[in-house]
Amino acid sequence: MSPGTSHPSATARPSLASRLLSRNVVVVGAILLTLAGILTVALVREAATRSVAASAERSRATPSPARPPLTAGEDAYARALWPIHSEVKHGALRMTFASINYKIGKIDRAELGARVQASREIYQQAEARLRTLDPPPSLHRVHTEYLDAIQLYQRSAREMAKVVDDGRDEHLVVAAPMLSEAGGKLVNVGTALWPGEYVPN
Repeated sequence: MSPGTSHPSATARPSLASRLLSRNVVVVGAILLTLAGILTVALVREAATRSVAASAERSRATPSPARPPLTAGEDAYARALWPIHSEVKHGALRMTFASINYKIGKIDRAELGARVQASREIYQQAEARLRTLDPPPSLHRVHTEYLDAIQLYQRSAREMAKVVDDGRDEHLVVAAPMLSEAGGKLVNVGTALWPGEYVPN
């Protein structure tokens, strides 16, 4: 081979590396955008809730039809669910931030796995506790929706845990919509039982 002739593999290697780099950039971008979207939706919902509460406070001089108060049975269920709800929200936030911190390089796969496992244990305990509650007939739909949310969180955690096994970040992309859907269900239940997410006394 003459000095002026390049080796075929010398050009093939950069081409393959470029393709792999582009693929990784796309995957990382998709994950971060999805997770950022979840956090943005959560923040917007929280801000909207606070805005509605502030508006209600300002407009007390012009009373509007109040929603019926919870019955004794509904109130008992809401109070029993609240500590479970608090733990589930904590687990969801922990898992979401674990994904973000992993993608920006602040934690490694082992730490990601540990944090996801901690959230999985929260969800498993929450489901067991939830199944011991006996909702009144008027809250059967709410109870079912909350159970659906916990099961979605568990599915998303199982998917995220696969990253530890095979190192494929695509699992985070698959898990993100489940996290988002589960969060939406929590908001629905919160709207029905705890307007403004107040802490029952």
